[in-house]
Amino acid sequence: MARTYDLTQGKVSKLILSFFFPMFFTNMLQQIYTIADTAIVGKGLGDNALAAVGNMSSLTFLVIGFSMGLANGFSVLIAQSFGAKDYKELRRAVASSIKLSLVIAVILTAASVIFLREILVLLQTSDIIIEDSLKYGYVIFGGLTATIAYNLCACILRALGDSKTPLIAIIASTIINIVLNCVSIFALDMGVEGPAAATIFSQLVSAFICCLKLRKIDILHLSKEDFRIDISMYLRLLKNGVPMAFMNSITAVGCMVVQYFVNGLGVAYTAAYSACSKYINLFMQPACTAGFTMSSFTSQNYGAKKYSRIREGLGVCLKIAFISYILLGSVMFFFPEILAKLMLNENDSIALAAQFLPICGVMLFGVDFLFVFRSGVQGMGFPFIPMCSGIVEMVMRIAVIVLFISELGFRATAYAEAVAWLGALVLNVSAFAVLLRRKLKPKDSADDISLKRLKAAIFNHS
Repeated sequence: MARTYDLTQGKVSKLILSFFFPMFFTNMLQQIYTIADTAIVGKGLGDNALAAVGNMSSLTFLVIGFSMGLANGFSVLIAQSFGAKDYKELRRAVASSIKLSLVIAVILTAASVIFLREILVLLQTSDIIIEDSLKYGYVIFGGLTATIAYNLCACILRALGDSKTPLIAIIASTIINIVLNCVSIFALDMGVEGPAAATIFSQLVSAFICCLKLRKIDILHLSKEDFRIDISMYLRLLKNGVPMAFMNSITAVGCMVVQYFVNGLGVAYTAAYSACSKYINLFMQPACTAGFTMSSFTSQNYGAKKYSRIREGLGVCLKIAFISYILLGSVMFFFPEILAKLMLNENDSIALAAQFLPICGVMLFGVDFLFVFRSGVQGMGFPFIPMCSGIVEMVMRIAVIVLFISELGFRATAYAEAVAWLGALVLNVSAFAVLLRRKLKPKDSADDISLKRLKAAIFNHS
């Protein structure tokens, strides 16, 4: 029998840190092998190949981010059922999540493969890199089922308080991915298709390991009854999942608009933007992980109606995000050229990246705190607010890039990121404060309840 992990009992800081660190190493390993992909492609195949792979980043985030948002949304309901100890509801939610994810995987795979070339043309992809972008994209999107399977299994495990199994899965897949990358490029001379195939195979391994763990959890022994058509459960899952999926996709649309303007500047700019995006994704991981932790912790305690623990958990997660900002923001600010040279070869691209990184290093606190507050709102079961914040991000990112790229050049891309983070942060902080205050208002306190009972007793006695 495999264990689950109840986040509604015990010392808050200890629970959060024990949940955080395995997931942090998981996310860092994912980013490391993503950066390894980029570095191996850049050093092995050149900056044009790197630009081709990087050119796919925003589009990949659009599609895969949509599926990840759905999985995260589904896991909120699963975690709330687990926190409430309603295991029948939990099994129904898991079974319905599997069915919905399979249907979505088929639809997303077909749509992304069919329309890939047209979208790349719309993004002003240079003729020099478009064929490599297509080769890479067809493999990545063709293997979406493996990616979605891993994301769903990992989200279910985290909803049950298990952040260690996804870590084990990612350790295995990272090693496999890096080895296969080197073999495909340096030994087999496969071009950009090699790293893409390595990524998909690694995701299959991750999904398999997580699935094995799920099968060992007693409360998740699913029956045919759990898989019956359940329209009400589908709607509840989609009510949580779709807004979070659209939040990711809306954010990705803003990134794609930025990518459009960057591509119009030339291949050197595309390569620099690709490298900078990889570093931002890497350096935001501690805070991103604190956000995932906040989501699972909030969901379970919200289901158990232990609202004061949510506030305590917020404080711990914000401290993690702040420490991350101080350490990693400083690296981006003080060592931009060193970071750029690790991925890029051409002096022009290196100089451009060195403009971008310090700006985002200073403003990294915006996205770090955003992850924590947004995940708290999601964990309480209010996904439409984060979706609205995604719209705010998109609008602000597009507005800055459209208005200032002609004046500021490549630096406008960094300012677009910073402004988008701050706008979304303000909305989520406000929403979190209001939602939690409603649950912690004085009339719900133990002292107030006791006072009401005393008054009732006096009145009845009279």
